[in-house]
Amino acid sequence: MNARQAPYELLGGDPKVRELVTRFYDLMDAEPGFAGIRRLHKPDLSQAREKLTLFLSGWLGGPQLYTERFGHPMLRARHLPFSIGVAERDLWLACMDRAMQEIAVEGELRRSLRDAFFKTADWMRNRDV
Repeated sequence: MNARQAPYELLGGDPKVRELVTRFYDLMDAEPGFAGIRRLHKPDLSQAREKLTLFLSGWLGGPQLYTERFGHPMLRARHLPFSIGVAERDLWLACMDRAMQEIAVEGELRRSLRDAFFKTADWMRNRDV
């Protein structure tokens, strides 16, 4: 990866972040294998889609859209009401990795994002198993 460019730019900016989030939630919604994380969400995914898009924009080094609209993400605190263990973490990561694959995020960028997503997803766990 180019050390001078943020992952947001390397990914392709807002259009590609939106494409990633769209594919992620489409997979979660349609694939029975992701039911374990789908059930943690409301029936209507539109709010989750928008919030993840806004969050990832800033998290990836782009515009801080989530913070501008909602304040500090307080990511772990916002996820505490949900039971998140290793299985949920791994399903979330698998869904995100498949979404990255399907929208053609490849090479070092994909590996770097996969590592960063793991660290964040693991930090969200509030159960040991």
